[in-house]
Parts: sequence; C-alpha cells; structure tokens
Amino acid sequence: MLRLTELRLPLGHEPDALQAAVLARLHLQAADLLELQIARRGYDARKPSAICFIYTVDVSLRDEAGVLQRLEGERHVKPTPDTAYRFAAHAAAGSAARPVVIGTGPCGLFAALILAQSGFRPIVLERGKPVRERTRDTFGFWRKGPLNTESNVQFGEGGAGTFSDGKLYSQIKDPRHLGLKVMRELVAAGAPEEILYVSKPHVGTFRLVKVVESLRATIESLGGEFRFQTRLDDIVIDKGQMRGLVLADGSVLDASHVVLAVGHSARDTFAMLHRRGVYIEAKPFSIGVRIEHPQSLIDRARFGVNAGNPLLGAADYRLVHHCGNGRSVYSFCMCPGGTVVAAASEAGHVVTNGMSQYSRNERNANSAIVVGITPADYPGDVLAGIEYQRRWEAAAYEAGGSTYNAPGQLLGDFLAARPSRVLGAVEPSYTPGVHLTDLGTCLPQFAMEAIREALPAFGRQIRDFDLPDALLTGVETRTSSPIRITRNARFQSLNTVGLFPAGEGAGYAGGILSAAIDGIEVAEAVARMMTGAQPG
Repeated sequence: MLRLTELRLPLGHEPDALQAAVLARLHLQAADLLELQIARRGYDARKPSAICFIYTVDVSLRDEAGVLQRLEGERHVKPTPDTAYRFAAHAAAGSAARPVVIGTGPCGLFAALILAQSGFRPIVLERGKPVRERTRDTFGFWRKGPLNTESNVQFGEGGAGTFSDGKLYSQIKDPRHLGLKVMRELVAAGAPEEILYVSKPHVGTFRLVKVVESLRATIESLGGEFRFQTRLDDIVIDKGQMRGLVLADGSVLDASHVVLAVGHSARDTFAMLHRRGVYIEAKPFSIGVRIEHPQSLIDRARFGVNAGNPLLGAADYRLVHHCGNGRSVYSFCMCPGGTVVAAASEAGHVVTNGMSQYSRNERNANSAIVVGITPADYPGDVLAGIEYQRRWEAAAYEAGGSTYNAPGQLLGDFLAARPSRVLGAVEPSYTPGVHLTDLGTCLPQFAMEAIREALPAFGRQIRDFDLPDALLTGVETRTSSPIRITRNARFQSLNTVGLFPAGEGAGYAGGILSAAIDGIEVAEAVARMMTGAQPG
C-alpha cells in the first residue's frame, strides 16, 4: 500500500471528497484505486472561520510501483510503513518460570498482556480492587463518603488513567509503532475504532472500565493470574538479585523477574525500595491548580463560528508561558467537557485531577495550570519531593475546611490576592464540594507568582481565558512521579537484577499511551532475560 499525507478538505466535505482528493493527488481514475483506509484524521483550526480536516490515508492501487516511480520525490506519497508488532521472545513449552507484574495501570496491564501473549503466564498483583468495585468506592467518596486509601482514583485496576479523559496520544518517539499495538489491543477490548485514526483519541472513564475488564479477561485466558487487594510491603534481595516479594498478609512470593508498575502515588512502596537500597533519584515534577471555564467559551475561542459543530466536538487547548522568575507555567491534562475530581489517596489530603467521559458533554472545560519545579526547590533526600507534595496537599485539606472539600478561588480574586466569598458564572464540578477561600496558603509563593503572571498571558492566547469568574481549585500535585527508579539499557534497576521499574511511577512515562508503550518495552526485556534472547 501507499501512504498519502496532508490531504486537506473543508470541515463539511462530502463523503466521497476524500477519494476524489486521493485520485487527484495521484492523477488516477477510480478504477485504479482498490482500497482506501484512513490512517489519521486531524484538523487545522488556526483560522476558525476556515477550519479544515487533514487526512493521512493508506491506499492499495492496481500499479503501485508505477505510481511510486512516476511520483518519485513527492514527499506526501510514500510506501505505507510496516506497523506489525513482533514479539521479542516466547516462553519455552512447559516452562514453569512466571514473571510478576505489580500494578494494573496501563503500564502493568500492557506488560502483563505482552508477557501472556508470549506464553509466560504472568502473576499480576494489585493493591486495590477490580475496576468496578474500585469505581463504586471512588464515586462513593465523591458523594461525601469515606476515603478508602487502597481503592480510589490512584489505586485499583486500571490505574489513575481510568479516572481521566482517557487521552491516548503522546509526543514520545515511537519508531516501532508500539502505540498502534496499544490502540489495536484497546479496540479489540471494546474501545471505539476511531482511536486508530483520529489525531487526539480518547476513551473516557465509563468506556475504560469495560476495556480494562476485557484486557484482564484476555490475560487470564492466556494463563495470567490476577491477585487483587494484594499490596507489596517488602522485597527480598540476595546479592543484588531479586528473589521474592513480601505481601501485606505476610506471605512471601518467590519472584526473580518483577515488573514494578506501581504508578506515581505508591509513596509507601517508594519508601520501602529506598530502605532496601534500590537505586532511586529525585526528579522534577509540577504543582499547581485546576482551572474551570464554560466549555462554550473555549469552543468559541478555538473554533469561532464553527463552535458547537459535532464534527469537531468539544475544543481543547495547550498553553505554556515562560515567566520572568525563570519558571514555566503550562496547562496539563486538559479535559474538554469534563469535571474536576477528588484524587486523594491519603487521609487528610486534598488532591485534584480532571476527568471526561467519552461524550465530553459536561458544561465545563478544565485543565491543570502547573508550575515546573526541580529537586532544588525541595532539598533533602531522594524522597523529599513526596513530602513536598504532602505538605501542599495537607494545606489544601485544611484550607478546604478539613472535609475533603477543595479550596477554591475565582480567577479575578486570585490575581488580586483576595479571598473569594461568592461564586461567579462558573459552577464548580468538583465533588465532594468547593470551599471558597484564598489559595495563597496552598501553594509555594514562587508558584503563586508564576501562575499570576501566566494567566493574563494565557488570556492573550485564548480570548477570555483570564475571565474573572473562572474558578481555580487546589491542589494539583500528582502531575508525575517525584522520583525515578533509575534503570539501565536492559530496563532493569541499576543495582537490582530482575527488578524492572516501569511506567509513570518509575519516572519513565507520562500518560496512558506512553505508560502502555513503556509496559510493552519492559515486558520485552523480561521475555528476553527469561529466555536468553538477544535484542533484535
């Protein structure tokens, strides 16, 4: 097949316009075209009055070699790349050795899936509950129920990405097309087929629940075993080699090949690894607040007269501002038509995050507005970043009234450094609730100053982004892991053979797709180690 890129068509084009554009590009007749598949569809909204779709398509032709020769040098016509997935190694028949995967977020699930498809029958440990039980616990907390510190937005089957926008795009380099392997497995598990080609694919929480269950069923059908409510409390290391896992019930599981995919909030696990001497280093992360606007405001700013067009859906944005104090402020985890959610995993702390359903039809848009920080901002040992997060989460809990309500402030009041007393035009979506106050007690001074400088600058990029009635809620601290469990070129811990740190918690991913891809690559490394296969 041949791949054609940069095919531009108007927003409301006719169904047969794409085929006509392909034939025009290739100077062919309809009889010469055997098959057409959309590989990617995005849009260009830089001119809101003239928004257009941009297609990449794969076509099968009667004379592909002749067309390629005739169009030699045409940069928008190339052979379609080979995107087939090839396994790194397969378990020997009758092999009794079983790798262990710790964590069932996207990284852990895809590590387990690849290992299972390779014949290794992984044992998968998860400290939280299966996804439906976990969802009930989480929704119960949002309805002012108790916080279950082992079953919440952070812990449980599906990982933190289950309660998010379900974004499935990333800026990481992917020369092996592992992202397509992820997408194809998600579609096979029940995700909408459009994620294979839209430029910004997403699934949404309710659909992710079913997808996660289906992935688990596939892994189990291939010999994998899931053990829920099974927390890792300690590890057994002998002369630098992984030997076993001590579980919360006191039992010990023999394990010499362990994928550690615990997510960015497994603070007790990080502390245990540090005590055991596993090499860890501090790394940068970000801290800030959630901001909410009416989704209609963002739609108008981004799409102009095309706002509300169902072909475009809810508009998103991506913003960054470099401040005079040397800090960078940027939007993170933007959720069109979504809600701000309570993401605490420890008692007496308030943490915010964002979530959207597949429809993205809630009244508000939200995103994190965060400030980058480095280990120099929180001096101490390698775990000092965790304590820094806890400090501001506890401050947010207190500022919110010590009830898991989130502290909130109108943007106009935030810029004027005065407490908010009454809500404006933006109704908060966060539950259990929002307590209006002054966010100045919930963030470091440098972060407050940087965000105050950035918001008016964002208003110059997106009209009315600095709307005085826009609502800020705090705090957003779990943008990424504050530590890195450093690994070598073989994806193993620098000083612990058989321990494979993976995903967001280990500091090697940021988002569902990049975490899933990292899980695949780590699983391949485990498979090679267990079989003695060499990297391809």
